[in-house]
Amino acid sequence: MSVETIRRWKIGDVEVIRIVELYDFQDDIWVLLKDATPEVMLRHKDWLQPQFSTPDGRMRMNFQAFLVVSQGRRIMVDTCIGNDRQREYDVFSNLSGTFLEDLAAAGYPRGTIDTVLCTHLHLDHCGWNTHKVDGKWVPSFPNARYLFAKSEVDFWQKKKAAGEAHMEHVVDAIDPILDAGLADYVGPDHKITDEVWLIPTPGHTVGHVSVHIASQGQEAVITGDVVHHPVQLAEPDWVNNFDFDIEKGAATRKAFFDRYADKDALVIASHFFDPSAGHIVKDGEAWKFEVD
Repeated sequence: MSVETIRRWKIGDVEVIRIVELYDFQDDIWVLLKDATPEVMLRHKDWLQPQFSTPDGRMRMNFQAFLVVSQGRRIMVDTCIGNDRQREYDVFSNLSGTFLEDLAAAGYPRGTIDTVLCTHLHLDHCGWNTHKVDGKWVPSFPNARYLFAKSEVDFWQKKKAAGEAHMEHVVDAIDPILDAGLADYVGPDHKITDEVWLIPTPGHTVGHVSVHIASQGQEAVITGDVVHHPVQLAEPDWVNNFDFDIEKGAATRKAFFDRYADKDALVIASHFFDPSAGHIVKDGEAWKFEVD
């Protein structure tokens, strides 16, 4: 663990703690956005650099999760990739990181977590749902209820049943939770506490949600994958390679940006590089991101 991989924010009485699994991941922007080029990134370099883009127009991102502490609840929002996995992409395979140790170092050992909320069930948002013990995948948070959208679970279970490739995360990170009886199906506007509730942001996946926080007159939102990189604020219609419904994904992004633009609401983004939090501001017909 390094000091910069753990960050903390206070939203009224709510505390949010960031735990990073992959820090400062850099790649070509077209890996994420189908038709994007370094020139697109450089077009917006005045506000993307240095935090979110390299000088030559490559994207900078994190893979990270958030612990939300509210009214006595300890809520893990997403659980990253996980160790010892075989995944479609080599960068996510055979990791040996310190995610659970970092969580404990931040003051919240895994046994103290009472709720796990997966914004959606892509492999990089549910991996640490489990970890391997004596060759078996077991729940990482045995005292927690895991909150899933039923549409998400059904979608992935059908893909696995159809024999589609790259369903390893269903087998090692979702099925063990279902088998252990730890899963609860919740709706897209489910309220976890009086200060923390879900908002539906579908398109990236069928049941994708974001997490809204409101306490003592202050507001914040944890995005999930409604947006992956700040350049999408400037180019909201660019095709995201990982959206299941491209048109709905773009419409949801723009509605999300409109909802939080020019408001005193802290936007905590699930994949933005440091500082990961800031504010959405209107910029002509589009938007941009101002770091907090």
